[in-house]
Amino acid sequence: MVDVDSGVATAVSLGGFVLDLEEVDRSRIAEVGGKGAHLGELSRIAGVAVPAGFCVTTEAFRRVMAEVPAFEERLDRLSGLDPDDRDAIAAISAEIRDGIGGHPVPDDLAAAITRSLARAGEDAAYAVRSSATAEDLPTASFAGQQDTYLNVVGAAAVLEHVRSCWASLFTDRAVTYRLRQRVDHRTTRMAVVVQRMVTPDASGVLFTADPVTSNRNVISVEAVLGLGEALVSGLVNADSYTVRDGAVVDRAVAVKVRAVRAAPGGGTREQAVDSEQQRRPALTDAQVVRLAALGRRIEAHFGSPQDIEWCLVDGEFRIVQSRPITTLFPVPETDDGDGHVYVSVGHQQMMTDPMTPLGLSVWQMTTPRPMSEAGGRLFVDVTPILASPTAREAFLEVAGRSDPLVRDALQTVIDRGDLVQAPSGEDPGGPSVSGVSTMIDADPDLVEELIAGSRASLAAVAREIRAHHGPDLLDFIVEDFGELRRLLFDRRSSQVFTTAMDAAWWLGEHMRDWLGEENAADTLTQSVPNNVTSEMGLALLDVADAIRPYPEVVAFLRGVTDDDFLDALPEVAGGRAAHDALRSYLDSYGMRCVGEIDIGRPRWSERPAALLPVILGNIENFEPGAGRQRFGQGRQEAWDKERDLLVRLSALPDGERKAEETKAMIDRLRTFIGYREYPKFGMVSRYLIYKRALLGEAERLVADGVLRDRDDIFSLRFDELHDVVRTGQVVDEQLIRDRKEAFAGYRTLTPPRVLTSDGEALTGAYRRDDLPADALVGLAVSRGTVEGRARVVLDMSEADLEPGDILVTAFTDPSWSPVFVTIDALVTEVGGLMTHGAVIAREYGLPAVVGVQGATRLIRDGQRIRVNGTNGYVEIHS
Repeated sequence: MVDVDSGVATAVSLGGFVLDLEEVDRSRIAEVGGKGAHLGELSRIAGVAVPAGFCVTTEAFRRVMAEVPAFEERLDRLSGLDPDDRDAIAAISAEIRDGIGGHPVPDDLAAAITRSLARAGEDAAYAVRSSATAEDLPTASFAGQQDTYLNVVGAAAVLEHVRSCWASLFTDRAVTYRLRQRVDHRTTRMAVVVQRMVTPDASGVLFTADPVTSNRNVISVEAVLGLGEALVSGLVNADSYTVRDGAVVDRAVAVKVRAVRAAPGGGTREQAVDSEQQRRPALTDAQVVRLAALGRRIEAHFGSPQDIEWCLVDGEFRIVQSRPITTLFPVPETDDGDGHVYVSVGHQQMMTDPMTPLGLSVWQMTTPRPMSEAGGRLFVDVTPILASPTAREAFLEVAGRSDPLVRDALQTVIDRGDLVQAPSGEDPGGPSVSGVSTMIDADPDLVEELIAGSRASLAAVAREIRAHHGPDLLDFIVEDFGELRRLLFDRRSSQVFTTAMDAAWWLGEHMRDWLGEENAADTLTQSVPNNVTSEMGLALLDVADAIRPYPEVVAFLRGVTDDDFLDALPEVAGGRAAHDALRSYLDSYGMRCVGEIDIGRPRWSERPAALLPVILGNIENFEPGAGRQRFGQGRQEAWDKERDLLVRLSALPDGERKAEETKAMIDRLRTFIGYREYPKFGMVSRYLIYKRALLGEAERLVADGVLRDRDDIFSLRFDELHDVVRTGQVVDEQLIRDRKEAFAGYRTLTPPRVLTSDGEALTGAYRRDDLPADALVGLAVSRGTVEGRARVVLDMSEADLEPGDILVTAFTDPSWSPVFVTIDALVTEVGGLMTHGAVIAREYGLPAVVGVQGATRLIRDGQRIRVNGTNGYVEIHS
C-alpha cells in the first residue's frame, strides 16, 4: 500500500524508461501496462486519492529482454505448448525467469529509476508492482498472475524487485493463464509501478457488483486490519459488508487473530491482534457507505463494474488499484428504466456459446419473437408474461417441464417481488400449456406431407438463389425468411410435435399413476420413424461400413490434418468408394455442425475432418451392419414395452379403457415424436444455402477491396452487410477487430438461465432431498442406470470414445448425434426433457441426466461414475 503525500517527483520521462503516474491515463496501456494505466486514470478522478509514484515502462522491459540470452528461442518453445502440459511449462518458464534474474539492469535504466527514487529520500519504502499489458483489461483481468512486492526499502532493493516483476511475467500460472486465454506471449510486455508505502489501519477490496450473484445494485466490501496482503493470501478471514441503496444491508465481522504489517527495514510480517480488537469491525458502517460511494464514482468513470483495492490511512481512503470485473455477464440494454427478467434462448436451443453478429441477426430474422442481446447470446424478456394473471402459471408450467432450473430461478424472482409485480388484470399474452384437447390423431401421412413440403421448399430456394447477386441477393434472402418462418411456425407442423410432447407427458403421468412405472415413455420412443437427427448418427455407421474393408483408406484418414482430404482420397486403394460414401453423407447432413443455429459456424461440409474421429471410432468399435442392427433392436424394445404396458393395463379395473387410451397415446408418440427434429433440420439446411450465397458475395467484396477477408462478414449484422453490398463502402477494419475481440471475451463467460436487468444471474436449484450423499443432481430424461468411464468432452471433433463410455459435456445439439451410437450414457450441464440430447438419448436407449450444473468441472475425465437416468442423479465412484 502506498502514500499519496510522498514527495515523489512530478512528471518526469527519462529516455522513455520512466513515466510519472500523473502523465499516464488509460490510453497508455501499451507503455505502462494495465495496472499503471488504471492508476494514472484513477488519479484524474476528482475526490479519488491515488498514491503517487512512477512507472518503469514496457520500453525498458523490451530493451532488457533483447539482451537476455536465448529469450526469443525460449518464447518460441513456450508458445507451442499445451496449457495442460504442466511439466514443460514449468521447465521453460523457469529457464526464462533464470535468464532475466541473471541479467543486470542496464546502467542508464538503473540511473533513471534511481533518480526518481532520490526525490523521496534514500530510506523511503515502496510498493513495487507488476503491470503487464495484458492485465486489467475489459475482457480478462489477469488478476494475481504477476507479482507485487511491498515495503521495499532502498534503491538497490527496488531495482532487484523491478527485475523480479519482469520475471513474474513468466511464472507457471501466468504462462498457463495466457495459453488458456489465447494471449500471445510476444504481444505481452511488462511495466512496473513503483509507489510509496503507507501504514494502513485497514485494507481490502470492493466490488461494485455482487461477485456471487452479479447484481449491479449491490456493492460488496471485504476488509482486514493492516495490509491487504493478508486477505489476498488467505491468511485471515475478512469482515464482509453488503451495501444497497446507500446503506449497509448485511455484515459479517470476522475474528481477527492476525494482521500483516510493514516490517522495519523492509518486507512484511505477521503480527498478533490485541484481544480487545479481534472482534471489532475493521470499518464502521459510515466508512463502508463512504467507500461504496467512492466505488460508484470510480465505476461511473470507467463505465463498467469494478474490482477495487483500497486502504484506510488516518481515516482517509486511498485507492491502490481498480480493474474491470471480467466475470460478470453483460445486461441487455434498455432505456425504460424498468425492471426486466430474461430467459436464455441458448439453454433451450442447446447452444450456450456466443453467436457471431451475423448469426445473432439471422436468428432474430428467423423468429417472430423479439429478443434481447447480451454477451453474444439471446434472451427473451418474460417480464410481461410473469406479470400476467393468466399467462404466468401456464408459462411456469411449460418452463418447469422443460427445465426445472429455469422455473425455480423465475419463482425466486417472483417470490422476492422486487422486479415482477403481482399479476394485474391486464393480460399481455403468453404461451399456453398444451393439453389433450389440442392433440391430433396419429397420422403418418401428415408427417410425410410436411417433410415433403419442406424438401420442395429447400429445393426451390437452392435453385432460385443462384439467379441473385449483389443487393438483389440480400433482398431475396430477406424475402425468403418469410418462407422459412412459414415452415417453422406452420400450424399443422406445431400440432405434430406438440401432440408428441403432450403424449409423452400423458404417458409419464398415467403410467406412474396406474402402474407405478417411472419414465415409461423413454423406451417407447426408441427407433421411431422420421427422426432425421438419430438417422444421421446411424448413417455414419454406414459410412464406417463402406470404409472398413480398405485398410489403406483407414490409414490415410488417420493421418488427415486438414479439410481438403476428400480431393486426394480417390487416389488411395479403395478411396473412391470411401469418397462417395462420405460425399453422400455430407450431401445429406453437411449443413450440420456444433452450434448450428449460428450461421457463422463452420458446417461439416466446410470442415469434414471434424467427422473423422467419430468415423474412425465406428470402424474400430462396431461390426458391419451395426446401424441397422441398433435401429431394429430399439424398435423391438419399444414394441415389447408397448405390449407389456397394454397387457398390464388390461388387468386393471377399467383396464380396457385405460389400455385403449394408452394405445392411442403411444401411436401419437411414435408417429409424431421423430418429426420434432425436422423443422430445425430444415432451418439449418436453409441457413447453409444462404451462407454459401453470402460467402460468394463476400468474395466479390474482397476482390473489390471493400472487405479484407470473406469471413469478416460474420462480424457484421445482416443489415450492415446489406448496406455494404448496396453502397460498396469499405468496411471499417477496426470495427471488425473490435467485434472479434468482444466475441473472444464473450467465449469466457457462462450465460445464466435467467438474468435480471440488475445483472443478477440466477441458476435455479432442484430442491430435492431424496438423493444419495454427494450425488450430483440433474434432470432425469432417459431411464436406466449405467456405470462406466466418464469422458469429459467439450469439443466433438476431439471426442475419443469407446463403447461403454459415459459422455460428460456442457451441451449437445444435433451435431453430437454421431457419438451417441458409441456411448452408454449421457450427462450434460444444459438441457431439458425435450431438448436434443434428451430426445436422442431416449431414441437410442441411453440413460441420461441433463442440467447437472458444473458437471464438466466436478467430474474428471477417466473417473468411474454411475448415471441414474431414472431418478436424475450422478454418483462419482473414483
